Amino acid sequence: MGADPEIKKHILVCGGTGCTSGNSVKIAEEIKAALGEHGLEKEVKLIMTGCFGLCAKGPIVVVYPDGSFYTHVKPEDAREIVESHIKGGVPVERLLHSEKDASGVAKAINETSFYKSQKRVVLRNCGLIDPENIDEYLARDGYLAYEKVLKEMSPEEVIEVIKKSGLRGRGGGGFPTGTKWEFAHNSVSKVKYVVCNADEGDPGAFMDRSVLEGDPHTVIEAMMIAGYAIGAEQGYIYVRAEYPIAVHRLEVAIGQAREYGILGKNAMGLGHNFDIELRLGAGAFVCGEETALLQSTEGKRGEPRQRPPFPAVKGLFGQPTLINNVETYGNITQIILKGAEWFASMGTEKSKGTKVFALGGKIINTGLVEIPMGTTLRTIIEEIGGGVPGGKKFKAAQTGGPSGGCIPASLIDTKIDYDNLIAIGSMMGSGGLIVMDEDNCMVDIAKFFLEFTVDESCGKCTPCRIGNKRLYEMLDKVTKGTAEMEDLEKMEQLCYYIKENSLCGLGQTAPNPVLSTLRYFRDEYVAHVRDKKCPAGVCKALVSYKINPDKCIGCTLCKRNCPVNAISGELKQTHSIDPAKCIKCGACIARCPKGAIEK
Repeated sequence: MGADPEIKKHILVCGGTGCTSGNSVKIAEEIKAALGEHGLEKEVKLIMTGCFGLCAKGPIVVVYPDGSFYTHVKPEDAREIVESHIKGGVPVERLLHSEKDASGVAKAINETSFYKSQKRVVLRNCGLIDPENIDEYLARDGYLAYEKVLKEMSPEEVIEVIKKSGLRGRGGGGFPTGTKWEFAHNSVSKVKYVVCNADEGDPGAFMDRSVLEGDPHTVIEAMMIAGYAIGAEQGYIYVRAEYPIAVHRLEVAIGQAREYGILGKNAMGLGHNFDIELRLGAGAFVCGEETALLQSTEGKRGEPRQRPPFPAVKGLFGQPTLINNVETYGNITQIILKGAEWFASMGTEKSKGTKVFALGGKIINTGLVEIPMGTTLRTIIEEIGGGVPGGKKFKAAQTGGPSGGCIPASLIDTKIDYDNLIAIGSMMGSGGLIVMDEDNCMVDIAKFFLEFTVDESCGKCTPCRIGNKRLYEMLDKVTKGTAEMEDLEKMEQLCYYIKENSLCGLGQTAPNPVLSTLRYFRDEYVAHVRDKKCPAGVCKALVSYKINPDKCIGCTLCKRNCPVNAISGELKQTHSIDPAKCIKCGACIARCPKGAIEK
């Protein structure tokens, strides 16, 4: 964060998408103005950094060297932080993170329960450096790994280190990274390509976006190392156009790397040629599948190709191509610098290293976490995530996004790695982790994710295009109470047919949420079908509203807020709901002061 002896403090403001939407840019501007007014510009450095991870508490401002952790900061708080903390030496108590040590002092950012159980490898620079300043990346050992491989290692030696590390692809499939690099290296061609898959499309997932926003050079350097290892001179980063901050910071980083002579011809004067271009995706989920991504990069319709041949043999523009996602590349430089043994010392026997998760849903500490493989789901939810809010009970966790499965509360002590998740009917996926409580209907959850994959299917193969549509219609019948018990067996049969016959990973994994909820929450399906009830009270067709006459005080609040005039009754008289008119929106429940309306 700089070595200027005049700098006494650093103020870091989160510049990730989440905090930016909370006006963090304005906060930084106000801090800068206040520093100027008090003549503190030379001794205090203001940095707009990447995501800190604890998104639930944003916008976030951190002051170093003490690590004071300010949360939910507003632009109007900026001046107080400067005047009280920076100038007066007294932290602004009301803005500090609420977690305190035994003496009652607010904990520094790295001492909080959210951070202390994490092991940051991929996220090591996020929230610490200015992503638009290459000098800060260089100060954190940036491009040393690239220099090392060019000066000290052959391409084969680089690949062997990646293989020995045990790194597996973090995009979802978990294929051994070193083996993939070896395939591309062994393919004979004058032209080869290195591609970064930054088409992150899972609902609730924002791991890759945050790395690109907070530490873009780590991906650039890793792609350069990959280019050297397989014999490629051109790279492409396929990134979603919906990620404007990530796109901007990538453009800045690529421009700075070229300006410094690191990226381009004769990189760093060491004889290797490598350059990178961006390709913007239009938001199609299927383009996260590597062959569909290649099609889109070529300017064609994003549809998967039949495999084999695999991209390592025939990929982009018909040439051998290496494809990894952002998080996979995020591990490469550290493996080169610290060694395969260091990386392999973390994690489990078959799942080495760490994994980044986007933690969301019914959890107190929503945000971005990085934990060693083998960490239990309980640790993530209860220690790092802070548990389920509102005193509700944890019910299930969805891992792997629409392609994953739901893990029930009974398996909360499952150790998170590739094989354990597959064994219980889920998958790692890219790293989305959605927490659900007792108010979630698991049939409705399965329907939600399946609806997403139906919408995102490219339509190329019949099992996915038609099969998932029919499966969704069956689920819809269940949620409306019109299904029969035999429909549950038909759903399972159709799920397995779709998995076995779809062309690409989207179709092959689309039934996972249905299969996992049928496996662990079959009683909820039975209740919907046989009893015509939704135990969680979510499925509107199976829910009715009534007013308890013993609690109703006739205040008319429910009547006045009903959007369809379904409630009748005079002031100070018991009210009633017309079930034929009621649209079950819940407005009446929200406004009733006595809890008289029962669902």
